[in-house]
Order: sequence, then C-alpha cells, then structure tokens
Amino acid sequence: MTPAVGPRPFPPDEPDCELCAAARFTHWYAISDEGWVADCEVCSVPMAVWWRHGPEPSDEVIDRLLALLTAAANQRFGATAWAVDREMRQVPDHFHAHARDNGWWEKRWSRPMSRYTGVGGDRIEAEP
Repeated sequence: MTPAVGPRPFPPDEPDCELCAAARFTHWYAISDEGWVADCEVCSVPMAVWWRHGPEPSDEVIDRLLALLTAAANQRFGATAWAVDREMRQVPDHFHAHARDNGWWEKRWSRPMSRYTGVGGDRIEAEP
C-alpha cells in the first residue's frame, strides 16, 4: 500500500501550517509524491493530506489521495464500516479528508492514539 517511503518531496509551502509540517508522531499508512495518509492527531482516524498548502488540488490528485485513504480505511475498519469526510473543519485552507468509522464522534476522546513506527506496517497504539 505504500507507494514510496522517504522524506518529504519538497520544503513545506507554509511553515506555520500543521499539515504542511507533516509531523510524524501518529501511525502513517502511506506516502506518495502528492500526499500522505496518517492517523489524525485530533480524532485518531486515517486522514489523507495533500503535500501542497491549499484547499483545492486537481480532481486527479484528489482521486489518488482518496484511493490511498480508502486502502488505509479498509485495512483499519473493514470495507463497509467507514465513510469519507472531506469537510476541512480545523484547517480549512489545506486539503485533507478523513475516513470516519461508525461512531467516530463518540469514540474520538476514548480511543487510544497510535504512534509513529515508520510508514506502513502494523498500527501500534501509544502507551497511555
């Protein structure tokens, strides 16, 4: 599922943007030249993020990022237990989309966070 593993393909567009910074402290499912998929630090569900700072990548880029997100969500939740949420609530000026599982809202404060162990591989939960 991991198209490429390695450093960010170019410096961040906006150094003060959390999504541009792309800090690796939760589980990362995939990385590509166009973006990455990792557990969201706020709600602990898979989230696809465009490398570039901006709200509107091309439709082709969105399709490829959502394909990576779909693979991660199917792996984590199963093929029918989740849906894509493209509402960019907390960072409205940087494209990202979440894979929300059933009941994510109720689970968001109680589910354990994951920790970064590399790109791909098994998702490991952080110690409380």
